[in-house]
Amino acid sequence: MAQVLDKPVQLKAPVSPAERTARRRSLLEWVAIHSLGVAAALFFVLPFVFVFLTSLMSDSQALSRDLIPHTWEWGNYKKVFDTPGFLTWWKNTLIYAGLGTVLTVVSSIPVAYALAKFRFPGRNLSLMLVISMMMLPPQVIIIPMYLFWAKQLDLSGTLWPLIIPMAFGDAFSIFLLRQFLMTIPNEYIDAAKVDGCGELRTLLKVVLPMARPGIAAVALFQFFYAWNDYFGPQIYASENPGAWTLSYGLESFKGAHHTDWNLTMAATVLVMAPVILVFFFAQKAFVEGVTLTGVKG
Repeated sequence: MAQVLDKPVQLKAPVSPAERTARRRSLLEWVAIHSLGVAAALFFVLPFVFVFLTSLMSDSQALSRDLIPHTWEWGNYKKVFDTPGFLTWWKNTLIYAGLGTVLTVVSSIPVAYALAKFRFPGRNLSLMLVISMMMLPPQVIIIPMYLFWAKQLDLSGTLWPLIIPMAFGDAFSIFLLRQFLMTIPNEYIDAAKVDGCGELRTLLKVVLPMARPGIAAVALFQFFYAWNDYFGPQIYASENPGAWTLSYGLESFKGAHHTDWNLTMAATVLVMAPVILVFFFAQKAFVEGVTLTGVKG
């Protein structure tokens, strides 16, 4: 007992006014930053919440000021699916986005690899041509391209004029992949060649596994572009309802149900849902790929 009483009591040093001010300032900064983050999140999320809630309202309530459905009309989605042509629009969009993404990635990787790792005359000129193609609006060349596909090849009323060009690469995809491949050290490629690998095997066995984030980013960009493309289907497929995509068919659906806002919102949710789900599950690879493309130029 005496030993316990003999131990010196350690008292906490008083907090100085400067330390209290620093802690208070740190707390205020934390609250301010997180408040801005919550406000930004609500700014982006609330429109989706409004669309989703409106899609579950009845016909009469959708035209009112109510924000919460009185009765949850899940049958609105069935009505949208039962609309003639809606499943066809889904199929066409999946073909356009899926096949177009595969063709773009497969055709862009060799070009990007050559621009990133090969040394040949005209390399910088080729890169400048790729960059200049990114700056060229599609509206500038739409008339001669339409005349070529419609008059020469008789492919108007189909999606093939939009899908076939993707087999020859995309300027943005080539540039993005080239920037990512520049971050891969040349030592890995040299080691593979020393082990007897040719250029093709080096690309398939060494480069592609290390370039997965960049490839994922390019694939997502292309998939989102094709899924949301309205201009292309309007030009080439507008005359044939059997070749419409969801983006173009949604405009027709809205015109036919201009007073049924609940059905229009339900159709909008069905169009947006696949893109949101794809980005939700692939956002890690997407963000990593986009971030690393600017590391080395």
